[in-house]
Amino acid sequence: MLNPDDFIITRKRKKYRFALFANSPLCFEYDEWRAQPPQPISYVEIGAGTGLFSTQLAARNPQAQVLALDVKGDRLQVGARQAEEQALSNVRFVRARADQLSELIEPGHAQAVWLTFPDPFPKHRSAGRRLTHPHFLAQYQQVLAPGGALYLKHDNPSFFAWSLEQLVAAGWHIQELSFDLHESSLPPEYKLLTTYERRWLNQGLVTHFVKAAPPTRPSYNP
Repeated sequence: MLNPDDFIITRKRKKYRFALFANSPLCFEYDEWRAQPPQPISYVEIGAGTGLFSTQLAARNPQAQVLALDVKGDRLQVGARQAEEQALSNVRFVRARADQLSELIEPGHAQAVWLTFPDPFPKHRSAGRRLTHPHFLAQYQQVLAPGGALYLKHDNPSFFAWSLEQLVAAGWHIQELSFDLHESSLPPEYKLLTTYERRWLNQGLVTHFVKAAPPTRPSYNP
């Protein structure tokens, strides 16, 4: 039988996590980030969850500026706390939607857009919400710098195959591809684990991976 006190404790814990997000110097709400001077961003992770993958990227690339983007601040604060513990100053965590990406990053500036296990939205009527849908691909193309690329990791074969179809149909160039990333010879940086990836690997699932470059340099008015 459900104990009402459990619900109260859960709510209090969630409020506590949101308070940690609000009080972290590395965390920003959408409006707060927009109010900042334009930031030079090297890597952006969309749907970052706990943000631990972005934190690892920042630690491995101290000269790069990393942005972790997710709609749930109570999750992002996990990565922010770890980044603070490691004294990392090159990673930021922003609570915002994926379709707000082009409002958060200057056009033509990002070297990499990472999609780490986004929601596959398996129902056909929800295809427009998938982060590899053409209208999202257009946003990635806009923010990527010349020579930049999109990186996708996923454990769902159907979603991954659908995503490859969208990339090819939109004219993106497949540069690297693996249907079992952690058994491949691809660079170790690609194999940094997200919180959920570690769990899924322990369940025997494999990680599919693709790196793709946009068809043309994004057009924008400087």
